[in-house]
This record gives sequence, structure tokens and C-alpha cells, in this order.
Amino acid sequence: MLGLGYSLYADAPSSSGERPRPPLSKLITSYVVYSMCSIPGLVDASPALLAFCTSIPGLRQLTEAFVRATFFTQFVGGDTARACLPLVRKLRAENKGTLFAYSVEADEGEATGAASSTRKPAHKRAVQEMIRTIDVAGDFEDSQIHADETSGSGRRTWVAVKLTALLPNPIALLNLSIHLTSLRNRDSIPFPGCPRADDLAVLKLNQPPPGSPLSTQDLVDLRDLHEDLIQICTRARARDVRLIVDAEYSWYQPAVDSISLSLMREFNKDPSATLRWLPRPFSSSAQLGPPPLVYVTFQAYLRRTPEYLAQSLQDAASNRFALGIKLVRGAYHEQEAKPDSPAFPLTTTTSWPPVFTNKADTDRCYDAAAAELVRAVANADGRGPRVGVLFGSHNSGSCAKVIDALVEAGVALREEDGTVRLDDVVAERVSVAQLYGMSDTLTDHLAKSVKARAPFVFKYVPYGALSEVMPYLSRRAIENKSILGSGQAAKERKQTFDAIWQHLFSK
Repeated sequence: MLGLGYSLYADAPSSSGERPRPPLSKLITSYVVYSMCSIPGLVDASPALLAFCTSIPGLRQLTEAFVRATFFTQFVGGDTARACLPLVRKLRAENKGTLFAYSVEADEGEATGAASSTRKPAHKRAVQEMIRTIDVAGDFEDSQIHADETSGSGRRTWVAVKLTALLPNPIALLNLSIHLTSLRNRDSIPFPGCPRADDLAVLKLNQPPPGSPLSTQDLVDLRDLHEDLIQICTRARARDVRLIVDAEYSWYQPAVDSISLSLMREFNKDPSATLRWLPRPFSSSAQLGPPPLVYVTFQAYLRRTPEYLAQSLQDAASNRFALGIKLVRGAYHEQEAKPDSPAFPLTTTTSWPPVFTNKADTDRCYDAAAAELVRAVANADGRGPRVGVLFGSHNSGSCAKVIDALVEAGVALREEDGTVRLDDVVAERVSVAQLYGMSDTLTDHLAKSVKARAPFVFKYVPYGALSEVMPYLSRRAIENKSILGSGQAAKERKQTFDAIWQHLFSK
């Protein structure tokens, strides 16, 4: 039976259920951006164009002004997490959560020692920024607690963590990945394989093992990274803010997976020590312990995903920790399939390429994994692990399948008006997300059609200073051609044009 003793964000007086019509200037900006994103050659050339234009005095200022007025405004929430708060409040009024993503690229000059010794290294500044962002998220959520709610539920401002930004040089992650891959049977599970609990034992050594690509400096940097991540997770636990470890290129992923597993095993443990797996119906979230604090990203375009998911569910059940998963299709397909990619030497003839070669296989993998995760969340047999999942998808069909699966599993109820009401416990463990500045029609539909004690849908909101975020914007444009391609940018452009037409000519 569904728990209904709560007030719905979707029914709050501050929201009429309809998103206010965007101003005409915002619509025109969106139309310009999506028109440019519809030109593949322009997207591919954007990093070189930006580098050239920003290298010329005078032209640099004009370029930055243009980027701020267009792509920055469309896809970035603000220069700092605190500057994003008006957007966060607006999203919450529309029944949407926020996933903060500090999107500053590592400074290679600083990584090689070219930076001023009076400043903290870029990766250390990124660590401090993560902690500040957690505090901004925690403060915002503390201000949202209503008298009839507990402080541990309904908190929908989370923080994404990208490991390559927290190292002086990401080569340490690559070398750790090569080291771990050399210890595994590469024919059993397609690259990048699956992590093991003892993968990080190498970090306890003073010197790298004979024949390992790891250097002594790599071990120092990786231990430092792990300590920084412990600090970040500790603050997140204290502020009750969930963390999402973002995916990287597959050649970094063995190291990222192993570090993420270590964090989940430490921070996703139920503090009560003994978990009680109760049959339906649920009566409170406490019966299943808290939802995960740390989530790891699963990329459906990686051919290892079915085996990786099965192993992860089993490991979480056996070792009594909550499994947090962000499921996405994947953003790096073009780079992953190139024969000259760093992943190639790490694979075998049977595991190359690491990604599916056609989108239909990726779609099938995504939907199969999503169905398996919904079953795990529902925990119908009472013996599975605690699971929390964030479905990252711009595909309306996949989102509909997730909602249908929740209804079929008996943890959501479809009402006469077509809206879906989530079970209280499941509302703390299942969410959907889209990138800020994209697929707003889908996000609006989910925000209005799914009722729960807290927002069901998130916007992934990048932020950072313009000069630092520009490399990110051009890189993301290329990486996300899988989203912007296949007519998506053209679809967004058409929807924006229709909105402009209505704005100008409707009464």
C-alpha cells in the first residue's frame, strides 16, 4: 500500500503545475544555440575555433561575450554554485531537483608545475570547491524542510564528482587502470572489466610492483586523491547530500570503478549494522536503511554492463552496503571506438571495441539494465541489496519504461488522471535526470506526471567561471553528439521555434 501522508511538491502553492513561459530573449538564445548544434562540422571544429579566437587580444573579449550570451546561458547554471541558487530555487518550484556539476577542466600547465607556487594547485582548488558545493546544497535543502517532514528525506540537491579533475595529472588513473587490467582475465568480461574489493591494495605500497606502469609519484597522487575523496564523502554524509561519481573514458574506468567501490563500501553501509529486509508493503524508509550516499555511473554503451551490473548487485547484497547507480547511455562513443584510443592496448581481440557498435544495442542494454534495477529497488523477494538509482536519459521512451516498470512492480500507482504516485520508500531511491538546457519538454512532463514526497526528476547543472568552463563546453558538445545528433538538436530547435511563434502570435 502506498504511503500518502505527505504534501506533494507538485501540488505546492508556489507551483501552478505549468512552467512559466520563458522570455522571448531566452527562446531566441536557445534557437541560436540549437541551430549551431545542428551543424556537425561546427561542433567538431569548436575547440579549435575557441582556442584560436581566445588567443587574439580584442577578439578574445568578443568571443567570451558571445559564448556567455549563448552556450553558457543555455547549458551552464552560473559561475559558482552559490550563483546557481536562483536557478535551483526556480527548479524546485517547478518540482525538479538539481545535480551540481563543477565543470572546470584541469590546467595542464599547473599539473606540470608551471603555476605560481603561491596558489593552491588546480586539483586542490577543485577539492575545496566540491566541499563548498556540498555546503551550498546542504544549506539549500535545510531551508526546504517543512514541519511535517524529517531532515533525512526529500533532499534533492546532489553533487557530481569527476575524479580526473581531482588529480594533478590524470595519467595516474590511466596507469592504475593498466595495472589493474594486467591482473584480470580480460577474456571473461569485456574491457574495462569489473572492480574487486582488493584493487586498491597497491596504494599501500611504498614502491610500485615490478613491471607495473605505476610510478612512485602515481602512488602518492592516488593516495592523496583517495584521502581527498574521503574528506568529500565525510562532508557529504554530515550534510546529507548525495554524491554522483561521474564516468570517464574507458581507459580510466578500471581505476574509477575500484575507487568508487571502495567509497560505496565505506559510506553506503547501514549505520544500524543489521539490515531488515521486509516484504511489501513498506511503512517507512527506516525499514530498509538509508538510501546510498555515493553513486557510481554505469554506461550502457559499454559491452561489459550486463555482467558488471550483475556482479555489483551480488557484491552489495553479500557485503551489506547500498548500491548507488547512475545509469546513462554514455557520452564518449566516438572516442571509444577509435583504434588509436588508449583503451586499445588494454583490450583483447574479443573485447574490442569496448562499446557497442550500433545504438540499437546500447538502447537494448540500457532498457534491460533499467528493468533489472527497478526489480532490485522493488526488492520483491526480500533478499536483494538496497539500491538507489538515478536514470540519466533524454529518451522519452526509456523514461516511460521506467515509470511503467515501477507501476508493474507495485511500488507506484497510476491514478485515473494518468499521473503516477510513487511509494514513499521508492521515492527516496529512484529518480530521473536530464542535462540543464536540454529536453526541457521531457523534464516538464516528468515533473508534472510523477507525484512523490520529493522531486522525481533532476536537472544536471554544470557551473564554473566562463573562462574556465569554455573548454568544457566545447568538449561536452563533441562528447554529446550522441544526444545532439540523431535529430535531437533539430528537434529542440523546432520546439523552440514553435515556442517563439506562440510567444509572438498567440493571444
